[in-house]
Amino acid sequence: MSVRDLRNFTEVMRALGYPRLISMESFRTQNFTLVAEILIWLVKRYEPQIDFPTDVDTEYDRIFFIKAVAQFMATEAHTELDTKLLYQADGYAVKEMLKITSVLYSAMKTAQMTLGDQIEEDNSKSKFDLGSWSSDLKAARHLASDIISKGASLCALLEKEVELREIRTSAIARPLDINEIEKALRASIKEVLESVEKYEDLTRKAVSDQTILDAKIEKKRQELERNHKRLQMLKSVRPAFMDEYEKIEEELQKQYDIYMQKFRNLCFLESQLDEYHRLEQERSEDSDMNVPEDEGSDDQEENRSSKPRRFLAGRGAGFTGNMQDGDSNETDDSEIDEDEDDEEDEEGEEEEESKDLEDDRQ
Repeated sequence: MSVRDLRNFTEVMRALGYPRLISMESFRTQNFTLVAEILIWLVKRYEPQIDFPTDVDTEYDRIFFIKAVAQFMATEAHTELDTKLLYQADGYAVKEMLKITSVLYSAMKTAQMTLGDQIEEDNSKSKFDLGSWSSDLKAARHLASDIISKGASLCALLEKEVELREIRTSAIARPLDINEIEKALRASIKEVLESVEKYEDLTRKAVSDQTILDAKIEKKRQELERNHKRLQMLKSVRPAFMDEYEKIEEELQKQYDIYMQKFRNLCFLESQLDEYHRLEQERSEDSDMNVPEDEGSDDQEENRSSKPRRFLAGRGAGFTGNMQDGDSNETDDSEIDEDEDDEEDEEGEEEEESKDLEDDRQ
């Protein structure tokens, strides 16, 4: 696509009388709507009574439209169009549309020139044109001067004919040297024979090379057929280790399923352990905050209530309980001992689970 083509296209369309103004920037990108509108206008300008499809909404409609335009221009105007470039609807489509506009523009110019000639002929019949007669007079004078110059040169050459005739006669009458002619002919025949012998040697070498190549090709073909038969035989035979391979593959799948189940159990237990540690830490922080302050009197103590605590053990099973009210420290000590025992039991269970998983992995 060039700027010259775009400029020529816009000027030709303006000269043909296209109703809309076409900008040179309209074809920088794909613009199928404008291209379709221009093609419909050009086809209608070429054949106003034609029944032509104008739907370009879908891809199928656009392809059918482009093919119809190309077929119409090929049959009616004998102009071949590149359908791919037209479908691009960019600057490359302008080159194809220029083929149609050039036909219409040349026809319009021919009609204008014919009309102009007819008008001039009518005017010449009605009045005398002095300018045309003066130009014809100048052309006649120029031809007369050329005739005079050519006649003078011809006369000078004819004067030299006497000398030239003597030279031509002596050259014709000179006897030919038969020996020199025979020598030249023999040399020419020798060169021809050498070239023939050379080409015969090349032909023989080409034939021998062809024979060798044919033998190699036939050998390779036979080898290919043998390898193909061997391949088909290997495909048809089941390997001896295939049964064992399938059995091991099934066992591997089972072991992988067991591993995945235990891995998920381990992840669940680790999450439960983390949750238990978090709750235990919160419980210890709450117990530290609820420790009563000593005000100097042994008889007066405030009643305090403890928050319910949750303990998680095993696979998520848990229980809740309330601390009992009391003034002695023995109850707190017993509860702390129970918590420590629970932690030890859970740690033991987790160690056993981890050992089982390690054994399974091995």
